[in-house]
Amino acid sequence: MNEASLNPPRYLWAVGDLAAQIPVGERVADRYEVVAPRLWQDTQPESLPEIPRDLPDRVRPYLYLYPLRLHLPVAYGFCHWELAADPQASILLLDHVPVKANGQLYPTVTESWPYATALRQVYWFWQILELWTPLSEQGVVSSLLHPDNVRVEGWCIRLLELYPDNPHDPYPPSLATLMDNWAPWLPLAQPAIVPKLQLLAEELRSQTVSLGAVLARLNQLLLQQSAEVPLRLRVAGGTDPGPNQTHNEDSCYPTERELQQKDLPPHNRLIPALSLVCDGIGGHEGGEVASQLAVQTLKLQIQALLTEVASQEQPLAPEVVSEQIVEAIRVVNNVIAAQNDQQQRSSRQRMGTTLVMALQLPQRVNATQTAHELYLAWVGDSRAYWITEDYCQPLTLDDDVATREVRLGRALYQEVLRQPDAGALTQAIGTREASLLYPTVQRLIIDEDGLLLLCSDGLSDHGLVEQCWQTHLLPVLRGEQSVSGAVPALIAWANQHNGHDNTSVVLTYCRVSPEYPVLIHPLTVASDLQPSPAPISTADLTLPTEELTAASKALLYETEPATDPGSPSAQPTPKQRRSPFRAVLSIGGLLVLVLLGGSVGLLAWSQLYPESFQELRLNLPSSVGNGEREGN
Repeated sequence: MNEASLNPPRYLWAVGDLAAQIPVGERVADRYEVVAPRLWQDTQPESLPEIPRDLPDRVRPYLYLYPLRLHLPVAYGFCHWELAADPQASILLLDHVPVKANGQLYPTVTESWPYATALRQVYWFWQILELWTPLSEQGVVSSLLHPDNVRVEGWCIRLLELYPDNPHDPYPPSLATLMDNWAPWLPLAQPAIVPKLQLLAEELRSQTVSLGAVLARLNQLLLQQSAEVPLRLRVAGGTDPGPNQTHNEDSCYPTERELQQKDLPPHNRLIPALSLVCDGIGGHEGGEVASQLAVQTLKLQIQALLTEVASQEQPLAPEVVSEQIVEAIRVVNNVIAAQNDQQQRSSRQRMGTTLVMALQLPQRVNATQTAHELYLAWVGDSRAYWITEDYCQPLTLDDDVATREVRLGRALYQEVLRQPDAGALTQAIGTREASLLYPTVQRLIIDEDGLLLLCSDGLSDHGLVEQCWQTHLLPVLRGEQSVSGAVPALIAWANQHNGHDNTSVVLTYCRVSPEYPVLIHPLTVASDLQPSPAPISTADLTLPTEELTAASKALLYETEPATDPGSPSAQPTPKQRRSPFRAVLSIGGLLVLVLLGGSVGLLAWSQLYPESFQELRLNLPSSVGNGEREGN
């Protein structure tokens, strides 16, 4: 889970005027090579950088905004330049900056804007406006007003550093200022979108509408443009116990067996729109049950969501879809938690699972066109990556102690990695009350050819993905390797270098290039997504018992605990949670709710009529216990 030193060089961005004075070629602190103005290479990345005991205020925004790591740099450490006039002056160094493997910075928006597609231009504009509020809250929104600071790595807006706002400025940063900066760019947009972008910019400049209203209309334009770019998918998945394990606690969807089925059952019609990877927690007497319960239950929930989306006349807003996905994951949580309660499993014996899921969501924008959006959701440390010919982007952020300590402003990431419990999970599905579960959901738009990789930490540990993407995945993009052939190759790589764990991989080839042959139907509101899913019953939640160990089969059907709490198998694993919890809903109560109208209808009811929903919930035969929330 924790990243070790990787083969590519580690480039850092040096902040401030003092760093700008240091000439190229200089070696600073007998460690850092200045390869370009303010761009340094760390020649000793395995060593901890200089970190003061009391972190200065200027580093705080980097810590509090750590969840936005996809777009923002990360505070790495400090150093002193021995030739500085003030020997006490320190230079802040930033990691995860927009720099290529060859040491060249990625281009600015200004440089790239005229050559981008209409979809990408709208997407960049949307991302910048999305960043406005969180950066404003931390007093660093000026970062968006420096054109050289706003860079692009393909589809993704990335900032070189964070500029603090001046509290004494008589003209503080505003959306009007931002739109003034964008004024020269907008006429250079693709002709079809110039009038629409200029209108939105003028409304923000004049403050006649709110930022939220502009974002809603900009999202409609974004979906319309995505509908102009047909998306085709090919998916493959696989899981393996590894050379040093006797059982497999991982589960994934789709598997090779499901992909080979000619007559797909209703809930396998999600292929290729849905992909899932779950890594079970609690040992072979629980972890594999939890991960398979998660996969089977979530498939039912997503089928209901897709059916609901297909019935809508207008696209659902991203925040609405995100809320529905969160509620679906909480339903999964209650299924596993209820199984724990039924088996009287407590504390370290409670089973749970991580989850990373990707859903390619089709939404109708007019009578003939369907937009495509990618929704990622995760709990735990299973990961997602986006890989193109030019880069490998980690899309998820682990729910572990290291992440928690950084985003709470307690330590720098490189520092907390040295702690023995840095990789311990701060949340997992099924181990505690659903109200204490906080899944992360992120919406992306696919506007280029690439590979979406989901994997458990059997592959992601020790930076293996970053080390192997060029050798194992670029051949797929170049047509030299099939998607189905790349999956076992990745698993074999993981077994060779991370053989201590199970490994699951789901790989989706996303293609928007028009010359791509039609291998599968485009992701549209197809007929197999329109009918309502089959009624949910206990049979739908029956796991494929031939894939379970004898102890795990017993766990599903026995009422007594499957293990003696004092037995070796009941001792905590590195990922196990340690807080006792009683489930919010029993299995019977959960099925009553689902049968009343499906997960999506239940969610809509809870949002539109919270009082009546709460009344029903309180009347259900559920027991609520106390839980302890970590990481927030």
